[in-house]
Amino acid sequence: MSSEKTMDSAAIPLRWVGPIRLAGPEVTGEVQVPLATFETPLWPSVERGARVSMATEGLRAVVVDERMTRSVLVEAPDAAEAVRAGAELLRRKPEIAARVEATSRFLKFLDIHIQCAANLLYVRLEAHPGDASGHNMLTRAAEAMLDWILREYSALKYVSISGNYCTDKKPSAVNGILGRGRHVIAELNVPREVCEKMLKTTPEKIADLNIKKNLIGTMLAGGLRSANAHFANMLLAFYLATGQDAANIVEGSQGLTHAEARDGALYFSVSVPHLIVGTVGSGKDLDFVRANLERLGCLGGGGARRLAVLCAAAVLCGELSLLAAQTNPGELMRAHLKLERRGKVST
Repeated sequence: MSSEKTMDSAAIPLRWVGPIRLAGPEVTGEVQVPLATFETPLWPSVERGARVSMATEGLRAVVVDERMTRSVLVEAPDAAEAVRAGAELLRRKPEIAARVEATSRFLKFLDIHIQCAANLLYVRLEAHPGDASGHNMLTRAAEAMLDWILREYSALKYVSISGNYCTDKKPSAVNGILGRGRHVIAELNVPREVCEKMLKTTPEKIADLNIKKNLIGTMLAGGLRSANAHFANMLLAFYLATGQDAANIVEGSQGLTHAEARDGALYFSVSVPHLIVGTVGSGKDLDFVRANLERLGCLGGGGARRLAVLCAAAVLCGELSLLAAQTNPGELMRAHLKLERRGKVST
């Protein structure tokens, strides 16, 4: 069997959902988004959130930060030498910047951070990757930095090109504190009448559930810099549809949902700090991916920033719809039975 036929036989169902109304400051207009998933209720759930956005002034989204990271790991003879070398590297940032930026005309050096443990020295490189997600770009840049460090500091020895202080595809606190990926905040004001008619609930019920479920429940579970209902569902579906590395939903699912009842209306927001998305690089040469990115208006300079905004918009729509459903006893299970099993559901 050819590889093409194998890919066809394993294709993941994809649907375009929306449109979602966006009211700036990054993206303005009405945009449909592609979601590839086997969880069929996800499409109508995100669709409901999209319809809510269309019944309002629109969803607003802002990009807070954009960066990719890679940490190298070297070993010193003792802790004192590791600390000394680390402090000196911080003073030599301009030299490091010149070497890492020489590896790609699209990469822009941002910073390095140092951590020492025993005689181990971790150097976390941060750079803006242009329109790429930046995995390979930062690894190449980190390798150039590492080669330079080993030449300049003969007492240091190579341990790994990646020391897990990045942190890649694992939940961590450091990514939330120092940043990794494209950080987007999306928000929506939902009038009470829209909330009651389209979401079958009230602003007060959603705000209350968000505190008791997403905040307190996640705290009891020991969640790490995360308080949301199901960011990962929308992220995975969006990543697969747009040619992203799906494993990055691990850190991508770390994010915060916020809800308030304000003057009778619902203020709803999602902060998605680790969107690892790009519009160039591995996976983007597939025909269906390029077609989806073109339809989204994300090909060309600055496309990755727009893509991150649209991804966060999809996250907000799905998160709002699920929380609304969970304020009503039985609604979630009835929807799954109807949409997944196509059975008769009594009301």
